[in-house]
Amino acid sequence: MTQLILPLDHRPALGREDFLVSECNRAAVAWIDQWQNWPAHTLLLYGPSGCGKSHLADVYVKNSGATVIHAGELNDMRSQEPPTHILLEDAPPPQAGEEGLFHLINWVREARGSLLITSRDAPHSWPIVLPDLKSRVQAMTATQISEPDDALFKAVLVKLFYDRQLEVNEAVVNYLGSRIERSFKAAKYWVEKLDEEALALKKPVTVPLIKNCLNQA
Repeated sequence: MTQLILPLDHRPALGREDFLVSECNRAAVAWIDQWQNWPAHTLLLYGPSGCGKSHLADVYVKNSGATVIHAGELNDMRSQEPPTHILLEDAPPPQAGEEGLFHLINWVREARGSLLITSRDAPHSWPIVLPDLKSRVQAMTATQISEPDDALFKAVLVKLFYDRQLEVNEAVVNYLGSRIERSFKAAKYWVEKLDEEALALKKPVTVPLIKNCLNQA
C-alpha cells in the first residue's frame, strides 16, 4: 500500500484504522496530542465529512476517558452536573441547546477538565442566538482539517481501495486522483462506484475501467 504513494506519517491505530498525517491535518493532530494543555480547557475541531474528525475524537476519548454527547442532547444538560471530560459531536447545537453548551463550557473551565467540540462548519458561521455563548465560542481555540493535499489525497484513495480489498497499481491511483474532485467525499464516492463496477463486470480496477466510469458520469 505505501509503495504506491508519497511517504506520510502514520498515527497509531489506537483501536481504529491508521490515520494518515499530512499538512492539512498536522496541526489538528498536534492539538489532540496535547489535550491536557488546551487554552481554557477547550478545543473546537472542524472540517469536511470524512476528513478524520471522528478518528481524532476517538483518540481524545481514549486518552481522556471523555463522555460523548451529541449536540441534540444539550438541552438536557442545563440542569445536570456534566462529566469532567467531554466530547461534543455534531455542533453547532440547535437553538434549544445553546444554554446547555454555555453551561458545559463554563463547567469544564471551573472543573479544569476538557471539552472537545467537533463540527463540519467553522465556528464563525454558526447561527448562535445566545450572545454569551457566541462570545465563548469565538474565544475558543479552533483547529481545521482542510481538504487533502495531493500526497494525502492519493494516500486516501489507496486506503479506500485497500479497505475494500481491491488491488490497484500506481497508474490507477494517479489517473483517478488527477481526474476527480480533490475531496474526501469524492474519493469515497468514486472508490465505491468503481468497486461496484468491477464486481459487476468481474474485472479488476484498471485505468480503462475508470475512464469508462468517468465518461458515463
